[in-house]
Amino acid sequence: MRKFSPLLFLALPLIALANTAEIPPPPKEVPQQTQESFSEIIPAYRATYTLLHKSDPVGKAIRELSYLDDNKIQYHYETDISWLIFSDKRSETAIVNIDNNQVIPYSYDYQREGTGRDKYYQWQYDLVAKTAIDLKNDKKITLNFTDGLLDKLSYHLQNRIDLINNPSQKRFVYPVISTKGSVKNYEYQYDGEEELILPYGLVKTIRLKREITEKKRVTYAWFAPELNYLLVKLYQVKAGAEQFEAQLTSLTLKQ
Repeated sequence: MRKFSPLLFLALPLIALANTAEIPPPPKEVPQQTQESFSEIIPAYRATYTLLHKSDPVGKAIRELSYLDDNKIQYHYETDISWLIFSDKRSETAIVNIDNNQVIPYSYDYQREGTGRDKYYQWQYDLVAKTAIDLKNDKKITLNFTDGLLDKLSYHLQNRIDLINNPSQKRFVYPVISTKGSVKNYEYQYDGEEELILPYGLVKTIRLKREITEKKRVTYAWFAPELNYLLVKLYQVKAGAEQFEAQLTSLTLKQ
């Protein structure tokens, strides 16, 4: 039986200036984001999604961002799928900070249960000391590379920040540390614009694409500029067969 692999991921339109006798004004500088100003750009929220397989509803997903008392951010994603005799529940939580538009990861928790083998990972990061601790196996590793390093969930938040700050960007590359401690680049390419009718409503979007050739897997992600580049749809195909689709159902801003 084919397993689902819920994820979450990002891109942007470019406006061309026509020839004119006037000299165009210089581009506006994007203000640096501090922890305080970031909450104004992306307020705390809870987004829910309907998960589909071949157009049939098979579950739901939740993405949340919360501001903590210790001046950090909690970024959370969970999925709950039930299809025939297959079940899959996953939960990811990243604790991060924001420094000059860059997401700084502090910890990452992952849990998976359901059909097949259950999984659990828990990591803590210290990018200044260039170390990461695998709490599950009580193991510390040295990170040779920490410039822009992100975990498997926080890079989604970094991508949204990049879309907000530079909506003309066409290519995104993020160094991501795996649950085994290895680092790999995740790359997304701008793939066009599209108007979607979702359970949430009608939204104009930009589409990003990530292709992993060796796994024959392609992931498409749609983001809505009118919702400050919130992810509104996700679609994944492996070896030409649809894996899953996620569509935005509701969006609630939290106090």
